[in-house]
Amino acid sequence: MKLFLASYRFGAHVDEFLALTGTPGRVAVVANAADSWPPAARASAVTSELTGLRDLGFVPEELDLRKFVGRAAALAAALDSVETIWLRGGNTFVLRARLQQSGADDAITTRVRDGRLIYAGYSAGACVASTSLRGVEAADDPAEVASTTGLAVPWDGLGLIDIALIPHLGSVLDFENSSEVMISRYQREGTPFRTLNDDQVLVVDGDRTELL
Repeated sequence: MKLFLASYRFGAHVDEFLALTGTPGRVAVVANAADSWPPAARASAVTSELTGLRDLGFVPEELDLRKFVGRAAALAAALDSVETIWLRGGNTFVLRARLQQSGADDAITTRVRDGRLIYAGYSAGACVASTSLRGVEAADDPAEVASTTGLAVPWDGLGLIDIALIPHLGSVLDFENSSEVMISRYQREGTPFRTLNDDQVLVVDGDRTELL
């Protein structure tokens, strides 16, 4: 299993991303964490991700999960056509709901666990890899799920890692010091967690798990 989980984009470790993914190939970009944003802002978010990956030599294409609801075969074909999936930041709960709604949660985790797909993401895209999303409401508004997707708030993550991640520690993106709220909660409840500043990444490569 290969995971690249960052606070913001590639952090200070784009070299590690390149080493993990090997020769740049096709990448599916999931931007559904931004589905509650105004259309122009969401479109800009997609463009910025595609541009950043192209600059590294990859061939990125958006995988909009909204288009795959009830289309399991099409989703499977799309995932099997890429080597890496890249999940950008936004609202973690909205992203999780879209993954559930489309069936991409099981389709992605199965492929990541058996080595067919490399999982990479940052902020919401990293947080959703955890087992539980409890505590993330300090940073992201769960109420956006109902208005954006029509679903109930999902509180389980993808379960690819067994710790909670707290991104943007000490960053201007840490609005209202939400990371400190999450740290206090996890310490109080005994929940294993790792903090990430915007330079740091958590990498899983087979038996190796390393915070860089």
